[in-house]
Amino acid sequence: MTLPAVLPNHPLPQLVIAAGERASVRFLEFFAAEIRNLHTRRAYARAVGEFLAWCEAAGVPSLTAVQPLHVATWIEGLTRSHTAPTAKQRLAAVRALFDWLVVGQVVAVNPASSVRGPRHVVRVGKTPVLDAAEARALLDSIDGRTVIGLRDRALIGLMVYSFARVGAALAMRVEDVFPQSRRLWVRLREKGGKAHALPCHHTLEDYLAAYLDGSGLRDDPKALLFRTIGRGTGRLSERPLPQASAHAMVRRRAAAAGITTPLGCHSFRATGITAYLANGGTLETAAAMANHASTRTTQLYDRRGDRLSLDEVERIRI
Repeated sequence: MTLPAVLPNHPLPQLVIAAGERASVRFLEFFAAEIRNLHTRRAYARAVGEFLAWCEAAGVPSLTAVQPLHVATWIEGLTRSHTAPTAKQRLAAVRALFDWLVVGQVVAVNPASSVRGPRHVVRVGKTPVLDAAEARALLDSIDGRTVIGLRDRALIGLMVYSFARVGAALAMRVEDVFPQSRRLWVRLREKGGKAHALPCHHTLEDYLAAYLDGSGLRDDPKALLFRTIGRGTGRLSERPLPQASAHAMVRRRAAAAGITTPLGCHSFRATGITAYLANGGTLETAAAMANHASTRTTQLYDRRGDRLSLDEVERIRI
């Protein structure tokens, strides 16, 4: 028995199987019905699978025998081998699963509810960012005379100028780039199904228009906007561009532009937010553009302090 099709190749943990069919069905329902985000499903499936495998190795005979001490001991071990955010996420997965099992009357109490995770306070994000000159150099280095160049420039530009997450960008369809009030707008569907639309920066408007014209996508509004390039054809295929391929593209483009910063797709979101704030933008508007529920999250992307620190360091004239 495996998890639903959204999570293939994940066998049921032995402790769940031993608890009977009712427990197995409830366990499957947790991932199929309670968790809607695919990435969260995968992360939670990995976390609870590791925890229940640890319990089995520790001699815990059944789900009902799991105690807070087991959860606390497992978390204590995780904090020695993993970062605090990882340990907190895995504790959250176990806590959510047992909450679901308690509601389904599979277990009487949640053994993870009283276990505290490691303390972790973040005031500045760790995502590598580019300064404005580096971002401009990267975008200018991409050859706009080929379909792949037009695609890559449009994708990077979208993440910089609209603060889009790569998952939301890659999920876009052609119809999600649309004219309104004599400007192009983009429609993004972010985490949790949240959708929002915003007007394009004039540079992004140029990038998207050039890509739509050069790729011939304008006449197919339901088509995915960002797709792979057919092998040996130089033309767009019908396959969506995977996130892993987008990440590899970013690294490849950065290396070609002479940028040594270890970039990821999320770097462009932080780069755009930092540039916006550095040029007089407000934190509240940046949060709305990034579709953040709280400005506290947006502050993690504000890296203006990095430039101030560098300027101060250069005052040490020896």
